[in-house]
Amino acid sequence: MENNKINVEEIIKNDLYQYLTSKDLVDQHLPEAPDLEQLWAKVGESYLPDALREFNKYPTVSLGWIMFVGMALAKYWDEDWELYGKVEDHYKYLRDRIDFDHMDDYICEKVLLLDETRHKELSAIVAECAARTFHLLIHQNLQPGTEEAFRGFIAALHQMYLIGIAMELKDLGYHMTQLA
Repeated sequence: MENNKINVEEIIKNDLYQYLTSKDLVDQHLPEAPDLEQLWAKVGESYLPDALREFNKYPTVSLGWIMFVGMALAKYWDEDWELYGKVEDHYKYLRDRIDFDHMDDYICEKVLLLDETRHKELSAIVAECAARTFHLLIHQNLQPGTEEAFRGFIAALHQMYLIGIAMELKDLGYHMTQLA
């Protein structure tokens, strides 16, 4: 089962990477952001109840909103990690500013400070990434309600979170290059 989780996660990572590099939205070398990567366990655990609740009716929202969370945390990391790093539960901090349904708008407008045009463009990219990821999950033939399907879903959320971080870091001007 662990191998399958890695495979699902790698499949999703590679697809998102190919798609977003083709649009020049992430660098060829994905960033290493240990402060933000270490938060995944706590962020994911906090996000999971809302994601599971929404998944059946709104799978792309369930998958996409965590990408916005990754972007918001990358912005906070850049802006003032001394302050934001002390937040006890980063996901609830963001969600409770408004609510789950409108968290994307809150992050785009109040955290990322995007104008209406950029907000729409970013929302379209996140929607495409979420749809691609959902499509990939379906084609893994994971039986609904099984531990394998649950682990596949968590792997998908993890990659959406990480790719959100990568996108925002690039947007903020951090350019990742591989050391020779």
